[in-house]
Amino acid sequence: MRCCPLCDATTVTHYHQDRRRDYYQCATCLLVFVPPEQHLNARDEKAEYDRHQNSPYDTGYRHFLGRLFTPLLAKLPAGANGLDFGAGPGPTLSLMFEEVGHPMAIYDVFYAPDIQVLTQSYAFITATEVLEHLAQPGKVLDQLLGLLLPGSYLGLMTKRVTTPAAFACWHYINDPTHVCFFSEATFRWWAEKHQLVVEFPGNDTVILRKH
Repeated sequence: MRCCPLCDATTVTHYHQDRRRDYYQCATCLLVFVPPEQHLNARDEKAEYDRHQNSPYDTGYRHFLGRLFTPLLAKLPAGANGLDFGAGPGPTLSLMFEEVGHPMAIYDVFYAPDIQVLTQSYAFITATEVLEHLAQPGKVLDQLLGLLLPGSYLGLMTKRVTTPAAFACWHYINDPTHVCFFSEATFRWWAEKHQLVVEFPGNDTVILRKH
């Protein structure tokens, strides 16, 4: 029985198939996902990430991250502490926030696996280009929400599903580490479930506020 990795619903339908993988959609939260048996193992997944060339010295990469950095920064009180979850091999967003006075912690299951940082509380948490890699997005998002103080923010970047036709020719599904695909409707569903305020500053950015 297929089970949605975001909401655990079992009413799922086949959404798309390409040469490598199948994609299913949940009827409840509308998440599109790759079944677990078609995910990479941890060694092959890390090998894909090791090929990434992201660097804090890359102005283009900083500009890309600015799509979340700029609207989120405008909401933060001075000195608010944050966590960059899934920072990757070249943490950059955390440095951008530190440069303007926000103390930052980082966590990455492969590159910065200090679970101690997941026991603290934060005024904001960022996860850029992370959600699409998660085998269990529901579990991880609930965990991050639990680390946020009241009135705090969760800032996310991931490209969004629009239509089946667009999905079929979408470059985003060609990355074998991408296994979960959110739409705007999926984010709105998750926000309503957790009584969060949600806004979409851009077509791949989401900011959620905890009451």
